[in-house]
Amino acid sequence: MAETLLFNALREAIDEEMARDNTVFVLGEDVGHYGGSYKVTKDLYSKYGELRVLDTPIAENSFTGMAVGAAMTGLRPVIEGMNMGFLLLAFNQIANNAGMLRYTSGGNYKIPMVIRGPGGVGRQLGAEHSQRLEAYFQAVPGLKIVACSTPYNAKGLLKSAIRDNNPVLFFEHVLLYNLKDDLPDQEYLAPLNKAEVVRRGKDVTILTYSRMRHHVLQAVKSLQKNGFDPEVIDLISLKPLDFETISASIRKTHRVIVVEECMKTGGIGAEIIASINDRLFDELDAPVLRLSSQDIPTPYNGKLESLTIVQPKKIEAAVEKMMALQI
Repeated sequence: MAETLLFNALREAIDEEMARDNTVFVLGEDVGHYGGSYKVTKDLYSKYGELRVLDTPIAENSFTGMAVGAAMTGLRPVIEGMNMGFLLLAFNQIANNAGMLRYTSGGNYKIPMVIRGPGGVGRQLGAEHSQRLEAYFQAVPGLKIVACSTPYNAKGLLKSAIRDNNPVLFFEHVLLYNLKDDLPDQEYLAPLNKAEVVRRGKDVTILTYSRMRHHVLQAVKSLQKNGFDPEVIDLISLKPLDFETISASIRKTHRVIVVEECMKTGGIGAEIIASINDRLFDELDAPVLRLSSQDIPTPYNGKLESLTIVQPKKIEAAVEKMMALQI
């Protein structure tokens, strides 16, 4: 076991897959000589050369389209978005091309590509650099969407994503890159379609993902002291949702809180609640509660920024409120 930072775990995943398979290559802005905006591709250029670590112009639609074409011909591109918000410029290439070409070609083409990079609300990055794109792409057929949350699952998930024969949107949170974790020395993979039961409990199911996993666990420490016993599930796979794990938990606790950094209107939480009400309504002892970010552009001001996203105290209050409801 070796203690590893999350950004280095991602780098190890890419390095191992590039060494294992010479069809894997990396492209994006400043991924080569500079080593990536958060150093996920540091030193890969000197190891693999300019034909496998491509520095691109600032033209997201162009290099994403190029990656789709490369994937169609048998290569496995890994796109790094310097900031995931910039990939809105490549929405057409991701949605109409990457997501749909396997279907529209009658299965003649596979699209084995990964689109990864930093996103989420950072520390005073401003509205355009604080995007959460998971809701934008949630409705696009043909895409898989994954959100890592620890160095351990980041490495295993990225390796699996690179090997997958479908386009995978791989979300990393800008404030999690310096998380530390002990990683096994031997190779391992993590499934792209499975949630993780982070903590087992009996009172209420808390569904969360990405950075909010850590806010929830911080709240749980206080809740335990007050006699509450929540079950915490890190969704990891946002598309498709692991409803088997979600259902098993709800049938045990009969109460659900969704905690997300995504915007409330049309967010991941909205889809989860709709699915729970469709499939498990009779299992609920209380309406599903959703804690989401405010539906406003993220302020640059630090204090205002922190008010737009869910904080641990708000999670504590939500659990206490739900447990006070007696059916």
